[in-house]
Amino acid sequence: MGYPPAIDPLYQDFFNLLEREQFRGDIETSYGSRLVMSTDNSVYQCLCQGVLYPVDRKDLALLMTLASRATYRSITFSARGGGTGTNGQSLSPGVIVDLSRHMNRILEINTEEGWVRVEAGIVKDRLNVELKPHGLFFSPELSTSNRATIGGMISTDASGQGSLVYGKTSDHVLELGCVLADGSLLETSLMDREALSVLEGQPGRLAELCSELTRIVSSHQELIAEHFPKLNRFLTGYDLRHLYRAESGTLDISRLICGAEGTLAMVAEAKLNLTAVPKYRTLLCIRYRDFESALRHAPALLECQALSVETMDSLVLELARKDSGWAKVADYLGVENDLAFAGLNMVEFAGSDLKEQQRRLDGLITLLDQAETSQQAGVLGYQRCDLAEAISAIYGMRKKAVGLLGKHAGAAKPVPFVEDTAVPPEKLCDFILEFRKLLDSHGLDYGMFGHVDAGVLHVRPALDLCDPSQQQVLRTISDQVMALTRKYRGVLWGEHGRGYRSEYGIHYFGETLYRELRRIKSLFDPLNRLNPGKICTPLDSEAELVAVDGVMRAEFDRQIPLAVRESFSEALDCNGNGLCFNFEPGALMCPSMRARGDRRHSPKGRAALMREWLRTLSEQGYQPLINEQWLETRSGLHLGALFGRLKAAWGKRRGDYDFSHEILEAMQGCLACKACAGQCPVGVDIAELRSRFLNLYYSRYPRPLGDLGVRFLESINLWLCRAPDMSNWLQGQPWMQSMVRRLSGMVDLPELSSPPLPVLAHQQGFGIADINQLEQLDEAERKSLVVVVQDPFTSSYEAPVVRDLLALIERLGKTPLLLPFIGNGKALHIRGMLGPFKQTALRCAEMLNRLHRLGIPMLGVDPALVLCFRDEYQKALGDARGAFEVLMAQEWLIKNSEKLPKQVTSQIYYLFSHCTERSLCPESETQWQKLFKLTGANLLPQSVSCCGMAGLYGHQQAQKGYSETIYQQSWQPKLSELDPKLCLATGYSCRSQVKRFDTLRLKHPLQALLELYP
Repeated sequence: MGYPPAIDPLYQDFFNLLEREQFRGDIETSYGSRLVMSTDNSVYQCLCQGVLYPVDRKDLALLMTLASRATYRSITFSARGGGTGTNGQSLSPGVIVDLSRHMNRILEINTEEGWVRVEAGIVKDRLNVELKPHGLFFSPELSTSNRATIGGMISTDASGQGSLVYGKTSDHVLELGCVLADGSLLETSLMDREALSVLEGQPGRLAELCSELTRIVSSHQELIAEHFPKLNRFLTGYDLRHLYRAESGTLDISRLICGAEGTLAMVAEAKLNLTAVPKYRTLLCIRYRDFESALRHAPALLECQALSVETMDSLVLELARKDSGWAKVADYLGVENDLAFAGLNMVEFAGSDLKEQQRRLDGLITLLDQAETSQQAGVLGYQRCDLAEAISAIYGMRKKAVGLLGKHAGAAKPVPFVEDTAVPPEKLCDFILEFRKLLDSHGLDYGMFGHVDAGVLHVRPALDLCDPSQQQVLRTISDQVMALTRKYRGVLWGEHGRGYRSEYGIHYFGETLYRELRRIKSLFDPLNRLNPGKICTPLDSEAELVAVDGVMRAEFDRQIPLAVRESFSEALDCNGNGLCFNFEPGALMCPSMRARGDRRHSPKGRAALMREWLRTLSEQGYQPLINEQWLETRSGLHLGALFGRLKAAWGKRRGDYDFSHEILEAMQGCLACKACAGQCPVGVDIAELRSRFLNLYYSRYPRPLGDLGVRFLESINLWLCRAPDMSNWLQGQPWMQSMVRRLSGMVDLPELSSPPLPVLAHQQGFGIADINQLEQLDEAERKSLVVVVQDPFTSSYEAPVVRDLLALIERLGKTPLLLPFIGNGKALHIRGMLGPFKQTALRCAEMLNRLHRLGIPMLGVDPALVLCFRDEYQKALGDARGAFEVLMAQEWLIKNSEKLPKQVTSQIYYLFSHCTERSLCPESETQWQKLFKLTGANLLPQSVSCCGMAGLYGHQQAQKGYSETIYQQSWQPKLSELDPKLCLATGYSCRSQVKRFDTLRLKHPLQALLELYP
């Protein structure tokens, strides 16, 4: 597939120098690493020369000091944190310096004085998790708080919900530890007159900066007051309005660096002011007949002195209703009687004075209860939420809104470029109505939400940027919205920074003040090496700013044929939202990303690699869709293809470059847990992309020998289960383990159940389903029958679980039958053997459809295997799948719950659900809870991610270390706090993983229910 864009020799020489000079961090120059850093949460794309991951501030100073040598002074650097910027702030053609991998530590917590010192790469929510036991938190809020870093928040002066009370990031920065472009260190803090006078005339960078900055601000007070709007979300980028206070004579360079987007210095550490966690929180969700009513009503809501007022329009609400998380918030919103509401305001009250909070809340409720007033305001109803769980779920939906907009149907997708305008709150409604007319004049769809209390609007017009004419529309709208915000005395960038919109700066500041901003850039970075092209250029420099219609991701995507783009939409639809970077141990996405700390091993990273792979294939005239069809239909041995594989394998062994090898590495780290399919706001299904990639990759390269075992795994297990004791004895022999490890790469395989399932079923008197005999029965005879569909793992390795399901069905008054084993094929799909998988799926579907036509319920034990029938089968077979339905145990039990025992215990159990089940069937935990509640038991779902086994993944020798890391990050800490006898796990692989690393045997929930049966 050819070589990737080469690294500039000067940059490569610099990377080599870093290695020689004992730079302790990571240096990554692979095409995959560079490519993943070429995009963020914006529409832009810019390939860097390499990525550096410093270990600490010394590392950061070392690389900048070395780069200040005359030879390397043309090299540029851009700091990067979570990569969640919507305007390309951290994109650069030079070196990306990522602080999130290693520089993410909490250095000091001072609870008495209420501050914390952290490294710049720590994630905001992770910091607050550590602070929570102290009753403190870092209060500036933002929708990407579970993956955005403190350094990134400082660079854009981030803020969000609650900013009227909690302010922006800069309001909480006490000190900064920075590294300047020449490698020197800069410590910033608030300096009074006395401290400034001591510095006056002293040598050193700090004295020079303080003197010149004081002069600039002092001599332009009137211009600053005129051009910096009096908004809660004041202008980002060189905040002169708060840098110097003439009346007190104080100077705080931290204020200048906050919002400077890394153009003045690299922030390494920060001392932050903390806020006491409010003791009481209440959220009032108000539903409206339309969005305009919600906006018009907002000023009245602001008078109630709430913490925040947030709003969402009809399009965002419509997308939220279709999201997997909607079920959790529907009840909290009280939507049962107002399904058609088209606007929503969320008003939060928070504080530690309960009486004062109740007074404010009562005032708003009284206003809403006035029927005539509410009717005039378009209010349909409201819901009060006091539970922390409810408030968290609702805000979770609100935070997901940005990503949800990416689910817009069709080629046109909502894109960020005018998404954070800010105007005085009292003018917001009129501004939005005019904004809507502007967008309507272009015939565009769009969704809106935002912070009405701060006058901030989030809007993403839907554009198909693969159409070159739509890029011109983006430019036109940007110009028009810039003029509109100036008309309303607002700003174009009230929350998300400037980035590629920096060219508009001069329109807001005017020639004179803009020249002084350039002078400030010259003071800090005279050679324009820190994030060049953003905010402004140095004085007297001929360098240019990046443009709002600069190089976009779509310019590369449009090189992929339309049919391929539509077929591989999972990769193309990724909008860079970055929810898969979620740090939370209990988050479903993305276990491989958390275990490796490598963004290539995330859904976003893998999607980016796939996009580039598809583009390079099209350059070479390779047609993946045609090749996939051939792979699905071919049979027998094709000597030409075999020769081609051997030739390609020899080239790979010789070291010939092929970009697909980099994608293979990233895809092999994927657990195929399907979490992204259900949790990604736009439904990026990496497991599906992975299978299709492997299918095509191994049409060119020979498969590993271990795949031969996977190909016939189900048949092999079927034969081995006929003599499980002998098979287990052989497997336990060291020579056999060594041979299996060498030939297949698999380690510590589980033991087969003894006696095997057919014997267990026979011993208990359970019948075997004979499809031919069942077809001879009349409808009345079939009415009491229930068929259990086997899966290759539970049946082979945990036969007692299947037996117990048969027993539970029997105790509920039905006649259980065990369906003879038929191949499911999920392992084939995971390994990208899509031709054999389709053949297996067709055979299985034919049998299951025969049973379906008889009207006999079918159940499966393992969630991942049952859901395979619904997901992978549908995608592979389409209409040929038929209409059969295999239920998970709890889905059938809910329908027959009237026969379950009532109030037999008050025991508490703990539910550990399979990650695929939680992602694709989020209502399953609620179903289990309802079943246990009938018996009087309380079932508490545990917030855990993947267990790390994921079928075959955990048994691969190459992945075992990561498998254990994933288990240690999520499951192990939870289990260590609980009684394992009361812990229940729905997945076979999950129970196997717990047994493997903690020697604990967890039960399936159905087994606990069986024990509760009198």
